Amino acid sequence: MNAVKQVTAQENEINLLAEHFETRSVEDILEWAAARHTPKLVMTSNFGAEGVVLMDHLMRVAPDTPIIYLNTGFQFEATDEVKERLRDRYKFNLIEARAVLSVEEQAKIHGERLYETNSDLCCRLRKVEPLQKALAGYDAWLAGLRRGQSATRASIKTVEWNARNEMVKIHPLAGWDRSQVWSYIVKHDLPYNRLYDDGYTSIGCWPCTGRVAAGDHERSGRWAGSRKQECGIHLS
Repeated sequence: MNAVKQVTAQENEINLLAEHFETRSVEDILEWAAARHTPKLVMTSNFGAEGVVLMDHLMRVAPDTPIIYLNTGFQFEATDEVKERLRDRYKFNLIEARAVLSVEEQAKIHGERLYETNSDLCCRLRKVEPLQKALAGYDAWLAGLRRGQSATRASIKTVEWNARNEMVKIHPLAGWDRSQVWSYIVKHDLPYNRLYDDGYTSIGCWPCTGRVAAGDHERSGRWAGSRKQECGIHLS
């Protein structure tokens, strides 16, 4: 006899919300999120193009919402540059989350270039675990993911339940495409990471991020040469 999965009231509500917000504007989604979840609403961003667009909307709707940035110790200089430009522009509440181990301590314990020998462990130590700690105490999480970024993200919903962190996860830009993101950046003259002008389409830690060849998907420059497409903070 096949087991039948029981859909909880919470799951049912989240599915209905995802359906409701699928055709609604970013502002509508953020206004609902802020009204329902403030002060336990938080956004995460490494200040990529999507994060900049989402932040611009958020700062008009709920400017006191904290923004968590994962300072891995391996970020590009250009990433820190755009972070400071955005702070100057929006004066937002920034939370910098860091790993328990410094880069040097990690190298002593796990060896040099852990990002090459065991990238999953490196991501867990420098991203997944610090983010879990930073998200503690919040019950709703805003992120700038889009379905068109890669096959791993193709099925994300505007509103989901994030089981790992036991919280609601909200993707206001889920249905946007890359051209919409950049049209918005240009129209509103928003700061953006200068690496986008040098062949990068998705920007993470410098050891695991490269330029993207024409015709490849946007995240193909991440962990190039491997099957890995996600660090684990959003999708396992």
